[in-house]
Amino acid sequence: MTSSPDVTGFFDDASNTITYVLAEPGGPACAIIDSVLDYDPNSGRIWTESADEVLAFVRERGLEVEWLLETHAHADHFSAAHYLKEKLGAPVGIGATVVEVQKLWREIYNFGPECRTDGSQFDRLFADGEHFRIGDLEVEVIETPGHTPANITYIAGDAAFVADTIFQPDFGTARCDFPGGSARELYHSIQRILRLPDTTRLFTGHDYMPGGREPAWESTVGEQKATNVHLKGDCTEAEFVVMREKRDAGLAMPRLILHALQININAGRLPEPESNGTRYLKIPLDRL
Repeated sequence: MTSSPDVTGFFDDASNTITYVLAEPGGPACAIIDSVLDYDPNSGRIWTESADEVLAFVRERGLEVEWLLETHAHADHFSAAHYLKEKLGAPVGIGATVVEVQKLWREIYNFGPECRTDGSQFDRLFADGEHFRIGDLEVEVIETPGHTPANITYIAGDAAFVADTIFQPDFGTARCDFPGGSARELYHSIQRILRLPDTTRLFTGHDYMPGGREPAWESTVGEQKATNVHLKGDCTEAEFVVMREKRDAGLAMPRLILHALQININAGRLPEPESNGTRYLKIPLDRL
């Protein structure tokens, strides 16, 4: 019998991101997935309200955080993984192909050898098909690239954390026009997700609330097959690629992409302070 883990979502209004607490059924072990470090690009101010809300939740419920998990290196918010690791001591995991993203963005930022591209900033690099445990809950990792080369999905019992692949059925699918993205790869990643049982609960990385509805982040494989506005019917690979690339061509870059990637390829670590005690971000001009 497939287990049904406990899942709690925390919606971040600034980036439309959902952070998840995934807990084993009836037990104390849990993981935090895709945490958010608050950041204001106008002032350069960083604070920890979003991460502290998740911390308070796990402490109030007596949960034991065994993993801090990332589905990919995010372009729209700073990861709070390093902050939470300092608070909790839990290891940080991400897909093994993050090294491809590190190499790509080190070139864009023109970083030197201090920007390692071997994934060693993270405690665990998960390969496709790898399994690990959260307490007694077994988790499988599958690679689901397209949005970026390094997106992965975590499958735990009847729950799958699909990040930036499929969104809620009324919004469709994720963009693929970031450096290293591919609409063709995304199509095949989505098909892999849709081969899961129809009752599998899918938890998305973002929600953009079309029509002004309330935020939502859970659907099922069956619902996605029947009603996803980009997938319903017999959408072929060629049709999907044409649709996705046409949509992406009209989208602006996320406002934090150049701010966030240099943090997130470094497992959420902020730049080291310079001689005056201040940390600085590096913004390449005319590259995207």
